[in-house]
Amino acid sequence: MKPANTPRLVHLLFLLCWVALLGLFFAMTEIQIEGANGWACALPTWRIEKHWLLDIFWGGRPMTGYHAWVFPFMFLAFHLPHAVAGSFSWRMEVRCLGSLMLFWIIEDFLWFALNPCYGLSRFAPQFIPWHKNWLLGMPTDYLLFAGIGISLMIASFHVKEPCP
Repeated sequence: MKPANTPRLVHLLFLLCWVALLGLFFAMTEIQIEGANGWACALPTWRIEKHWLLDIFWGGRPMTGYHAWVFPFMFLAFHLPHAVAGSFSWRMEVRCLGSLMLFWIIEDFLWFALNPCYGLSRFAPQFIPWHKNWLLGMPTDYLLFAGIGISLMIASFHVKEPCP
């Protein structure tokens, strides 16, 4: 007899692998779009370089037209399960948000690791000016959102929905 949480664990691991696969495909797409010029610095799009709100909500990075569209697009894509199911649940919302957070970390890291213009040897603050804050050899965003994203994902598999 299998433990009751085995199907949940398999589901969680499958979902994490799926999110990583999405991150890989989007990283490869962005490498083709941006090349060596990360954070859309050479794309034909508008940029806001400095603003106090960018420091608070965007980690001090510039806001670009590219990112103003791609971030909400991915938010909507990760929330597609609500539309497909035709219903909303907090459990699914938490799972969508956790998946999205992990997706962005995986995608961003893979952009550097797989980009022929960077690679792991150039995954450092002196080569990546748009990631302003680093800790333990990685952007602090990775640590913060990995912790939140993993916590949300695990919670979404263990917290029961309230009965109506």
